[in-house]
Amino acid sequence: MNLVEIGNDIIIKDLTDFNLAQTLECGQCFRFSKLQDNKYILTAKNKLLIIEQIEDELIFYDTSLNDFNHIWKDYFDLDTDYKEIKDYLIVKDSIMEDVIKSGSGIRILGQDFVEALISFIISQNKQIPQIKQVIEHLCTKYGALLQQYNGINYYSFPTIDQLKTLTEEDFKECKAGFRAKYLVDACANLSSGSIKEKELLELTSPEILDKLCTIKGVGVKVSNCVLLYGLKRKEAFPIDVWIKRVMENLYFKEETKLEILQSYAKEKFGDYGGYAQQYLFYYSRT
Repeated sequence: MNLVEIGNDIIIKDLTDFNLAQTLECGQCFRFSKLQDNKYILTAKNKLLIIEQIEDELIFYDTSLNDFNHIWKDYFDLDTDYKEIKDYLIVKDSIMEDVIKSGSGIRILGQDFVEALISFIISQNKQIPQIKQVIEHLCTKYGALLQQYNGINYYSFPTIDQLKTLTEEDFKECKAGFRAKYLVDACANLSSGSIKEKELLELTSPEILDKLCTIKGVGVKVSNCVLLYGLKRKEAFPIDVWIKRVMENLYFKEETKLEILQSYAKEKFGDYGGYAQQYLFYYSRT
């Protein structure tokens, strides 16, 4: 990774296996907006970031070296060798070669645990624009103002201390719908310490899934999303309608039970299940 500082900007040169648009728009995160081709504004880790990709250069605008090293390098998973991962998946499964080509620049983002949990509870039975809208309502109403850009205010994701006092009606006012009662239960679990990120990280992935599924409304799909995006367990393989459909089409040629798909993915992709899932999701959408 070739890093240079120019003024207040950080520029990564000669970047390989990275595509900003694919990474942000592959369904794993929701707090970003497109400013122009390959240029985005996003909020994460209580920071506002303007970022642009120009061919093999990635530009972090108005970003300190300290923030890059301690926040954004990890967030965008820039130290991981994705060529090695893609080579492994293609050797294990020749079908993945064409799948990976469609989204070969995807990176798995390192998101905050609480934000991932709340966001993917909200995501149930909603399209991405709707999910983004609900989360934005929540952040605008209960988060902290980070910065104004081009006349628009950008807010942090609310902390659990800010969320724990919210009622079902409060969440419904943010357009969460039937998910409101699930969000209240999730916040109660987080606030009481029944669900603690530090304790989860000491468990095996199956144990984490079982623990997360004790939250009302959280099933296997949502818990796998939290496992992958919020806890960095890269073997996690969330299955939604898109993944189910593409796996049935590519591997089974018929409707297949979720349990069989989950078992097949574990056997086929192993510790790289999360990466395979991202490539399959992007392939199915595009």
